[in-house]
Amino acid sequence: MRVQSLSEGGIAEVPAQYIQPPEERPPILDDLTVIDNSDEDNVPMIDVFGFASEQRDTVCKLIGDACAQWGAFHITNHGVPFELLDQIRGVGLSFFKDCPVKDKLKYACDPNSPASQGYGSKMLRPEAEAEAEAETSTVLDWRDYFDHHSLPLSRRDPSRWPHFPSNYRQVVAHYSDELKLVAQKLLGLISESLGLPTSCIEDAVGEFYQNITISYYPACPQPHLTLGLQSHSDMGAITLLIQDHVGGLQIFKDSRWITVHPQSHAILVILADQMEIITNGKYRSAQHRAITNSSSPRLSVATFHDPAKTVKISPAFELTSNSSPPKYREVKYGDYVSSWYTKGPKGKRNIDALLINC
Repeated sequence: MRVQSLSEGGIAEVPAQYIQPPEERPPILDDLTVIDNSDEDNVPMIDVFGFASEQRDTVCKLIGDACAQWGAFHITNHGVPFELLDQIRGVGLSFFKDCPVKDKLKYACDPNSPASQGYGSKMLRPEAEAEAEAETSTVLDWRDYFDHHSLPLSRRDPSRWPHFPSNYRQVVAHYSDELKLVAQKLLGLISESLGLPTSCIEDAVGEFYQNITISYYPACPQPHLTLGLQSHSDMGAITLLIQDHVGGLQIFKDSRWITVHPQSHAILVILADQMEIITNGKYRSAQHRAITNSSSPRLSVATFHDPAKTVKISPAFELTSNSSPPKYREVKYGDYVSSWYTKGPKGKRNIDALLINC
């Protein structure tokens, strides 16, 4: 059963498989799980000035500081039309709220295949779910989602995307193309912030394999026991995320969880694990999670930009030396993905396993 059906069915207690172990449960404040941290204690907001060359040095410095300190930052003046940001949220919400369950299930993803395209609730491989039964720290997320394989174009098959509302497929395709351009420009700025050639990180990643995941987090009767998305770092190169006004995304920094304030027309940039490897740990991927609440469903749109599974990722040569040797073993991205889905998300354990002499 999908999480939305559980929530809207009026249950008073969440099923056992969604209950987090005590050490993973979010604290509660006035019956809400959202902690009100100040603007000064939040993810940096960076105006990229439409990626104009006149401001490039200043923007590079700000991005470098944010990557080193947070592994995440918001950008404004990014060039993606505000109308498109609202449209992608709108069609996603309409699919979850207005489309009948029987129609949604026509687009169900393959439960036996990790990261398969379509409508689903679980991310783990079957063997990981078996492991979950023996490992109490691995439980299910309070979330439904629709995953779209959007790039390269050879993977894009809009017929496998919802037909409702009528502009759904057109909006997702347009959003995919716009976000690819933003991701490419950001990789250039991140490279330059490290003193590398503009194309260095993009060359290391190669052609983008882009997935767009629209996540729907239904209201939860016991938010203090659950997580919408468990603690993890993203496996790919760079993630671009927008969320609605509800909020619930948290980033782990300085040994505590900080709630990311929703910014309707800003894009949240999240560094992923392959970026940490390429930068030899100078920039670390952001550990994050999603919390739930008892009153309002929440929606987010995450656009993942990953290498092809055949690409081998290792620290950039320019960032290693005798005094600064490689900190991570080379890994074929497909092997990393397989390991991530088999073990399941749990903090940064997947990338930490690649540390040399750890």
